[in-house]
Amino acid sequence: MRHALKPLAFALLLAGGAVPPSCSPERGDVCIVVISDLNGSYGSTRYEPQVHQAVRMIREVWRPELVLAAGDLIAGQKPSLPDDSVRAMWAAFDSAVARPLRDARIPFGFTLGNHDGSAHPAHRRDRAFAVAHWKSRRTGVSFVDSAHFPLYYSFRQGDVFVLVWDASFAGTVGELPMMRWVREQLSAEPARSARHRLVLGHLPLYAVAEGRNRPGEVLQEPDSLRRILERHGVHTYVSGHHHAYYPGRRGALELLHTGALGQGARPLLGSSAPPRQTVTILDFHFRADSVAYTTYAFDRSGLSLVQLRELPPVVRGINGAIVRRDLPDTARGQQ
Repeated sequence: MRHALKPLAFALLLAGGAVPPSCSPERGDVCIVVISDLNGSYGSTRYEPQVHQAVRMIREVWRPELVLAAGDLIAGQKPSLPDDSVRAMWAAFDSAVARPLRDARIPFGFTLGNHDGSAHPAHRRDRAFAVAHWKSRRTGVSFVDSAHFPLYYSFRQGDVFVLVWDASFAGTVGELPMMRWVREQLSAEPARSARHRLVLGHLPLYAVAEGRNRPGEVLQEPDSLRRILERHGVHTYVSGHHHAYYPGRRGALELLHTGALGQGARPLLGSSAPPRQTVTILDFHFRADSVAYTTYAFDRSGLSLVQLRELPPVVRGINGAIVRRDLPDTARGQQ
């Protein structure tokens, strides 16, 4: 079983012991670990045990070429929080997540979410703190364009091109200056010459989770945005915010809805399965032109592998239906 963790290995990890070498994952040409929505309650400077466990797994077991985070790294978005609380949250994130990855020399790509750097006018203070924090930190990525970092930027990890856009608020991505930049980036040589192209943003194109199936919780004009990405050969749009794991597709675009690693996991629309905190490993196999997903859920007994068959074949939200990534897009109309 790919990326399988023996119970002894996980117990040793939680106890602070060494992890047997046999637990190292089978690797693709590029291995990327995807996490999202790490935050706890408003103002919290503490992270769930699963966040700390995932960071240790990344450092000690999986050792990917890159970690991607789909937003909500801290628990802001509350104007009544004093400035010192916002600073303390960023310091706590750096201590718990960013610094361990830096020390392990694992590049870290991220997008801002509504809780850490929302583009909504009511949260200018939080956004300013986020920009100030990241301007003084190294992420280890090989930038293609960092002129607007950390709000939006692009980089390459080997033969994978990653475009990070500002999807921290439902009204941001469709703004003309942003989309002009998106088209320019995806048309330029660094993106065109890459074997795979990913786009990373906080809000998803299509709704997948209970409690988030409403306007404002998804991006506006999703089909229009999707067609732009399809025309430029984007393989996958990676998002967070809905706190529910679902690897889907619509048209030619794959859609990785990343589950929450912090508090507030949510059930999928139309599913009776309980919500789970998850982390996903992407292995890019260039010769086969494929991307393999391995997703773990954090359970009381440790890590369990999430099987595709456990997930609904189709998820239907307010702004469209998406099909599970192992099924043809035509399956959307057959359910």
